[in-house]
Amino acid sequence: MKWMKGPIMSGVWTIVRIWLGIQWIEAGWHKVVDGFDASGFIQGAIGKAAGDHPAVSSWYAAFLENVALPNSGLFSFLVAWGELLVGIGLIIGCLTIPALLAGAFMNLNFLLAGTTSTNPVLYTVAIILLAAGSASYYYGVDRFLVPYMKEKFGKKRMKEETEGHATV
Repeated sequence: MKWMKGPIMSGVWTIVRIWLGIQWIEAGWHKVVDGFDASGFIQGAIGKAAGDHPAVSSWYAAFLENVALPNSGLFSFLVAWGELLVGIGLIIGCLTIPALLAGAFMNLNFLLAGTTSTNPVLYTVAIILLAAGSASYYYGVDRFLVPYMKEKFGKKRMKEETEGHATV
């Protein structure tokens, strides 16, 4: 997949990454500012688990009913702030890989809850950007942050391993 790398493709992936970040900010901004209560969404998803052709699997409905619904305040907070932070991270290219993973995880959960909307598109774009790897954040904060973190934590780990061998 060498064609996915390089400065030109990094520019393409940056545009795609920023577009995806805008989608997440648009989804999360009003939830954070206006307040968001996920309990209605969760109850609606549980209701989609019934009938001849359920849109929600019974195991996921059980999770929603027994875990998410009783903790809907926490889930409301996590969804609202998660969407906003994923968007910010993707736009500036900071913690890009964790933001893509978190976004894809949210899209997957929305899909499991029976909500199609834009989730398949956003999920697919996130997976493509994950496959692009470092090319997805070449033009972003991570271009500088990732090598710094590798150097900082790499040296610390080497020091710990060296000291660990000396005491054996």
